[in-house]
Amino acid sequence: MVFKAMLIWLMFIMAESLNGTIRELWLVPVLGDVRAHQVAFITGSILILTIAALFIRWLGASRLSQLFTVGFLWMVLAVAFEIVLGRFILGYSWERIAANYNLFQGGLMLIGLILLLLAPWIAAKLRPIQDQSIALK
Repeated sequence: MVFKAMLIWLMFIMAESLNGTIRELWLVPVLGDVRAHQVAFITGSILILTIAALFIRWLGASRLSQLFTVGFLWMVLAVAFEIVLGRFILGYSWERIAANYNLFQGGLMLIGLILLLLAPWIAAKLRPIQDQSIALK
């Protein structure tokens, strides 16, 4: 299950990278930096929940403890990715990285991490609704 969880997390990274690219190329010039980050946060959250819902059955996590373990893994991987990419590849300062987690400075990463923690549980709750709607068509 851990391997599958990591593969799903890689899909998150690809989707969020595309989301970030769209934010920087199209949204920032039109909306400005703060508003573009807010819009991208919403679209990123939708992407994460959609991917989680699509793959939750394949993941094979059925118990609540498994769902939260996967969510915790996704959260830890996201923080590690942010630190490795931001600090060691892009050379951002620790202050700049920390600002992403500060709600008072407009950083939404903390909320995003909570969403990652809860995403498997939310997806497991949403999935039966999706299955019923598919079965009815």
